Amino acid sequence: MATSSWNAGIIRPVAVAPTGPLETGVASGVWTLDQVAFWNKQGLWPTAGNRFERALFGGGNYGSNTNVIQYITITTTGDAVDFGDLTVARTQLAACSSSTRGVFIGGSTLNVMDYVTIATVGNAIDFGDISIANNRGTALSNSTRGVLTIGYGAPVRNIIEYITIATTGNSTDFGDLSIPAFYGTGVASTTRGVITLTDDQNGIPVNNIEYVTIATTGNSTDFGDVALGFPGVSGCSSSTRGIFAGGGPSGIGVNVIDYVTIASTGNATDFGDLINSKYAIAGTSSSTRGVFAGGNSSGSVTNVIQYITIASTGNATDFGDLLSILEAQAGCSSAHGGL
Repeated sequence: MATSSWNAGIIRPVAVAPTGPLETGVASGVWTLDQVAFWNKQGLWPTAGNRFERALFGGGNYGSNTNVIQYITITTTGDAVDFGDLTVARTQLAACSSSTRGVFIGGSTLNVMDYVTIATVGNAIDFGDISIANNRGTALSNSTRGVLTIGYGAPVRNIIEYITIATTGNSTDFGDLSIPAFYGTGVASTTRGVITLTDDQNGIPVNNIEYVTIATTGNSTDFGDVALGFPGVSGCSSSTRGIFAGGGPSGIGVNVIDYVTIASTGNATDFGDLINSKYAIAGTSSSTRGVFAGGNSSGSVTNVIQYITIASTGNATDFGDLLSILEAQAGCSSAHGGL
């Protein structure tokens, strides 16, 4: 590459290439437009909005609890690959994430939180504790803050707490849900978190949707209703649309997928169907594609991963398989709608 003139002198070609086209890539130094064009042609110039789209699924159960974390690349299709292990084997846990870090929360009536660096395979590290040991809670996040609800096993089940994802430490009080509930799901845009409440503390199905403003603290506000108030529902989102999938009464899964527009309020609308009826599935997404993994219906547990295109409506399509059949694991990603 030829040297280029600059009004402050001569800029010479840099020997070290940029680290890649993802928005987290590094291109240190001063560059001419010709040099930027050269590296763009090589597919190596960092580009804003080009995120590393990896989804993680951690924990879960089939016969016994597992500590396995596995991952997929959301933009492709294919089977999951081993990532590492949670600090404690557990099931019915929740998860949230920034673009760099995933946090796995609670499960198996524990107060444990642990985290991983999403781009680097390896075992999870202790993050801190939630205030009350529980399982079947929910979690959602934007790029800085995770918001979680306290689920089954806690004496009070309307608690909302939060964490700062980039640090480590115990969760902090955020506010309260309108009713005691658990085993729903959470989705988010960059500013708003939306939570489904699908099973109250007496085991009676409810179909409430509520929302919070992630950057503030305070009680949740009514958003609308989901079509079916069943426990074990899974969620994912783009920056504009939240998706709720599966769930089921008394262990019998449904194949329903609903959606809401996160910035507005109102009842959920039919989106399409899962490949098969399941509850206790794990969901997460990129900004364009939602993925759902595993799940159970009437004792039939699956290893199927399926996906949807969030901006459209329609039925789910086969993506690949988990490492093993599994239910009640938690999903998070480096590219979901809250980032």
